[in-house]
Amino acid sequence: MDAKRLARYPFMKEASEYVKAQGVTLEDLLSHPAFTVARLRGKQRIVDAINKAYIEEISLSTDDERLQEMLSYAMARMLVSCVADGFLTRRYALAEAKAMYERLQTEDVALMMEVAAELGVEATVEDEKPNMHFAEFLRLTTGIRSKEWKLVNTEVKHGFVSLPKVKFARVLEQALYERIEDELPLPVSQEILDKLKGDIRGLQADAEHMKDRYQADQFGEVDLECFPPCMRTLLARTQAGQNVSHAGRFALTSFLSNIGVSREEILAMFTTSPDFDQSIAKYQIDHITGEISGTKYTPPGCHTMRSLSVCYAPDELCQAEYVKHPLIYYRTRCRRKRKYGPRATEPVKQMQPAGREAVTSEGGSPSPPAAPR
Repeated sequence: MDAKRLARYPFMKEASEYVKAQGVTLEDLLSHPAFTVARLRGKQRIVDAINKAYIEEISLSTDDERLQEMLSYAMARMLVSCVADGFLTRRYALAEAKAMYERLQTEDVALMMEVAAELGVEATVEDEKPNMHFAEFLRLTTGIRSKEWKLVNTEVKHGFVSLPKVKFARVLEQALYERIEDELPLPVSQEILDKLKGDIRGLQADAEHMKDRYQADQFGEVDLECFPPCMRTLLARTQAGQNVSHAGRFALTSFLSNIGVSREEILAMFTTSPDFDQSIAKYQIDHITGEISGTKYTPPGCHTMRSLSVCYAPDELCQAEYVKHPLIYYRTRCRRKRKYGPRATEPVKQMQPAGREAVTSEGGSPSPPAAPR
């Protein structure tokens, strides 16, 4: 690869070799004025990851810009390792992987195969299309929830799956995400921690701010403290950048919609998902919320949530006979809080859903649409 391509794909081993050939040391990267740009850009990579889950591409027209970009990747990894926060690690891994995915759209298949080899993805080219053994395909796509990625919906010939470039790039995105998440945090010395302590504090604050973005006061009248345990868990996992099952995403989306969260706020929550696709997610959220389908779905009832393995850590209120649905839990908890205060423990009388808008014990409408991704 030439230097410009290495700068676009700085996780490649060749990029590390290129930097070594320039004689740049760790001390140089941390302190030398010549690499101020690399240090600033390294921090910006993480800020972009926190705020946008994507790393913006910059000018790479000169050899110096290309070297600085390769060094910024090393700097970013060092900073993430110093912070050593699981949320930040996953968020950063996701951003680097998404950036690679977008850049690969403009590349030829030969370059994609080089990236695949670097990431340990076994693939060949047949009829100018990447080919993967179905076992390798399954290994890398189990975390991708969309139905189009299920093996039963994929053409398999003689044990091999042929993929268009865009789908192969998505497979490589998953591979890079997993690699970075596995590699970080790296061990860092006290000397490095001392030199970077200002940046570390700033990034820790940024990461904490992102974690707190969806507290109740940002949902207007919506009260996060009243969420049932299942929805608190699903929301936390979504915001942590963890994969959430199709059933979990549908349940969370429909729940949030029914308690007054806007479609735009719901969409923003899913940007941290490893397989997030904005256009697809927006369409699916609009469908679930009734914007384009004409049917506003409600989440599954508690019995169905248990059968779908998305019922988490049920508490005492969950055990009440009349609490058969997440929305009943939420309304009960909100009424209880208004009447007795945040620490109330007094029992609440049995609630009976009223009117056409109330959910039944199992809630929801038949045949729910796909969940956002």
